[in-house]
Formats: sequence, structure tokens, C-alpha cells
Amino acid sequence: MQGGGHSGWATVRSYSRDPSVARARLAPGTRRRVLSYARGYRLAISAFLTLVVVDAVASVAVPLLMQRLVDDGIARHDRPMVVVLALIAALIAVLQSVAGLAQRYLTARVGEGLIYDLRREVFGHVLRQPVAFFTRTQTGALVSRLNSDVIGAQQAFTSTLSGVVSNVVAVVLVVAAMTALSWPITVGALLLLPLFVMPARRVGGRLAHLTREQFQLNADLASRMTERFNVAGALLVTLFGRPGDEDREFEHRARRVRDVGVRIAMGNRVFFTALGLVASLATALVYGVGGLMIINGSLTIGTLLALTALLGRLYGPLTALSNVQVDVMTALVSFERVFEVLDLTPAVAELPGARPLPRHPASVTLEDVRFSYPSADEVSLASLEQVAGGDRRGGGPVLRGIDLHVPAGRMLALVGPSGAGKTTVTALVARLYDPTTGRVLVGGEDVREVTLASLRDAVGVVTQEAHLFHDTIRANLLYARPEASEEDLVGALREAQVWDLVSALPEALDTVVGDRGHRLSGGEKQRIALARLLLKGPGVVVLDEATAHLDS
Repeated sequence: MQGGGHSGWATVRSYSRDPSVARARLAPGTRRRVLSYARGYRLAISAFLTLVVVDAVASVAVPLLMQRLVDDGIARHDRPMVVVLALIAALIAVLQSVAGLAQRYLTARVGEGLIYDLRREVFGHVLRQPVAFFTRTQTGALVSRLNSDVIGAQQAFTSTLSGVVSNVVAVVLVVAAMTALSWPITVGALLLLPLFVMPARRVGGRLAHLTREQFQLNADLASRMTERFNVAGALLVTLFGRPGDEDREFEHRARRVRDVGVRIAMGNRVFFTALGLVASLATALVYGVGGLMIINGSLTIGTLLALTALLGRLYGPLTALSNVQVDVMTALVSFERVFEVLDLTPAVAELPGARPLPRHPASVTLEDVRFSYPSADEVSLASLEQVAGGDRRGGGPVLRGIDLHVPAGRMLALVGPSGAGKTTVTALVARLYDPTTGRVLVGGEDVREVTLASLRDAVGVVTQEAHLFHDTIRANLLYARPEASEEDLVGALREAQVWDLVSALPEALDTVVGDRGHRLSGGEKQRIALARLLLKGPGVVVLDEATAHLDS
């Protein structure tokens, strides 16, 4: 059956999607917002749709040419007509090939461009969320929004759009051409379609269930591997002597993935077998009825061959259109999931007209500061939390009426038991959170009224758990001041009492520190973090247990 390749796979993919998504209620304005992303690609999308229509027309024109070639050329021994029609058919084939390449280029340009636009927008927006957002959000769920949902969204303008347009045009032209050639045969061929569509919906529902299960199992497996393959996870497994248990658990999960994969493969094969069977039955019908009509003189051989060729272009598009609502809604729901992240307003935002804060040494003042940690709904999305999604309430009061003043150039130590609020105070000075009431001032300026960039330049923080990127020591230091010279880097490392260690390493500054800096000891990581702070040279230094891993 012609069209059983790409068209067949597109059809089975369509039926593998969750049919319940067609009943989803989109947020108001979602469709209009989706179309706004197409504005920058209007010309490319228009050219692409034009080529799709041209390709559909050409696909119908070729069988009709073959009819004329057989009936008017070969049957009448008209050599010039045979040559002309054959050349026209060859020219159409060449044009279809060129159009196919152009379509692929345009879909890649539009699709990859949309992926780039959405990923860039989501990535930048996520990085501007407060720390509270990241304390609740599951990293894997965020990555999924940047990958799976963004790719699903771009399909609205590529595979879904092209599939709907090409299938509609193909069905209209094929049915019209077949009806013009022989309406009895056309009606008979269409009557066979329910024999495929009804079982296809049944198999498709089963495939959709299995596909959801496969996605979930693969996500669980990937999450488990990510946790066990990082340094901290591998160390925990080793120290508690659990490699054997981990092997057995992984084997169990991987076996489930394998079994679901086999069932999906068999479901796909049943789908294709049913599609091929109906096409074969329809072809047999056309040959049988058409052959009798040829014997009776009411049909020509060329017309029979044209009907058979057109039939191969009918069932795939018709079946795909029967599930088009699911395809369209799947793409729109992916867009909505992306918009859900983009619509999350950062809890810590820069006010319009905010002024820059000078970078020179500055005083720090807290005036009657009260603070409670925000609730989940204020800083995060339940759909991004998964495991943590059950706890949605905010915390109780952490700070109550705190007043303090640290003059510029002076040092203040906050001492108290765990949970007393020491780290919370440092987070408010760096404006990782805003106080519930009261004011936090740096250099006499309310931190809510200065630009975030200038505040980040003016206030430097080193935490107890010093984080280093999986990169070189040089790259981790330059993160604080990208324009710093080699002498600046060495000077900062000397001030942090860690240059002797770094200079003794085989690659010195170009030594890779490993995942989260685990190739270094805790004290070494903290000293490099201190060197990074010294390289930044802020006007206010906040050390939150920054020497906890250092010896005396």
C-alpha cells in the first residue's frame, strides 16, 4: 500500500497519543498566544504550506497521467503521446523530489527556530525565579518542559500543521478524482474504511496507555540513574553497602521497560497489519469490480490502474484525519505547559525605575524585619513538584521584629542554634527573599528599590555547601569576574590560602574539579569559593558557615 511508510508511522503515532487530551480545556487566549509565535515565520510557513498543497496535487496528477498514457497512448499505439506523458510524469517526480527537500528545509527552519525561541525564553525566565522556586521544583520536571514539551509545542507548526493540510487536500483531491473515474468503486472503497478505523481506535487506546506507561517508566529509570550516578549518590550507595540491592531494583525497573516496549512493538505491528489488510481488501475489490467493468466495456484498463494508484493515497490520510483533534490538542497542551512556566511571576522582582547601588563598602541595616517563608503557590507550580506537591502551605514566622546595623568596614557574627534564622538573615541581605514586613537596607538603600544586577555586584555570599560547576578551576573563578587576568586569579587564590594546592595540581588552574567539585575536599572547595568571592570584590561580604570544612 502506498503511503504505508511515513504516512503509516504518522498515523500510528497519532493513535498512540492520549485520547483524553482532546477533552482538555485550554486557558483563554492560548490559541491566540500560540499564533503569536508564528509571526516571525510567516513567510516560511506560507511557503511550506504551498509546497504541501503542490505535493498533494502532484500525487493525484500522476495516476491520472498514467490513465491517459495507457488509454490514449499505449492502447492507440500513439508513440508521441506515450513519450510526452512519460516525460511529464518524470518531470513531476523531479519536482516532487525538489519540493520534498524544500519542505524539509522549511520545516527544519521553522521547527528548530521555534524550539530555540521557546527554550531561550523558558531558560531565561526560570533563572530569574527566586531560590524558593528551586527548593521545591524537581529538576527533571523542569528539564522536561525545556525538552519534551517544547518539542511537542513546535510540532503544532510542523508535523501537525503539515499533516492536517496535506491530508485534507489529499483526501479531497483523491475522492474527487476517484469519483470522476468511477463512483461505484469509490463508494465501495470508502465503505471499507470503518473496518479499519474502529479496530484502530481500540488498538490506539491500548497503545496510548502503554506509551504513557513507557514514558513514566523511562522517566523513573532516568531519575534513578541520575541520582545514583552523581558523586554523592554513588558515595552513599557504597558507604551503606547497597550495590546488590540497587542492581536488583534497577533490573526490576529495566525489565518493566523491556516488557512494555515489546507490547508496544506488537501493538504497532497489529496496527500496520490491519492497515495493510484493509488496503489489500480494497485493492482486491477495485481489481475485481473494475475487472468485471472492463469486460463489460464500462471501464478502461488505464482507469482501473489509476483507481488502484489513487486508492493507495486514500486510507492513510483518511485515518489520520479521523484522529486529528487529538493531534492538534496534544500540540496545544504542550504549548500550554510551556506557557505555565512563562506565566510564573518571580516573587523577587525588580521594580520599575530601580536605581543602581554603588559597589563601594556599604553598611547593612535591618529595620523591624519580620519574615515567613512563602507558600508553594506563591513561588512554584504543583506540576513541577511531583513528590513535594502535597505540601503547599507556607511556613510559620521565622524572624520577628529583627533590628540590626553593621557599619561599612565592620564585621558582625550571628550565633545561635540551628533554625534560629541566621541563614534567613543572610538570604534577605542578598535579596534571595523579600521580608514580609520591615526593610533591609544596603548602603542606606532599600534592597527592593535598587537594581538586582547592582545588588548582586555589591553583595557577595559564600555558603556552607560551596558549589563548583563541573569545569576547570579557572572557569569557576572567572564566573565571578569574566574579565579577570591570570594575575588576578592567582592573587585571589593566594588570599584564600589555596594557591599552593592549585599550583601543585598537574593542570593547575585548568584542572577539572568534577561534578559539584567532588574531586576536591570540602575545605578545598570552600577555599576556592572564598577565592571566587575575593575575585568579585563586593562591598558587602556574607559568609554563611563558609569555613565549616576548614581546619584551624
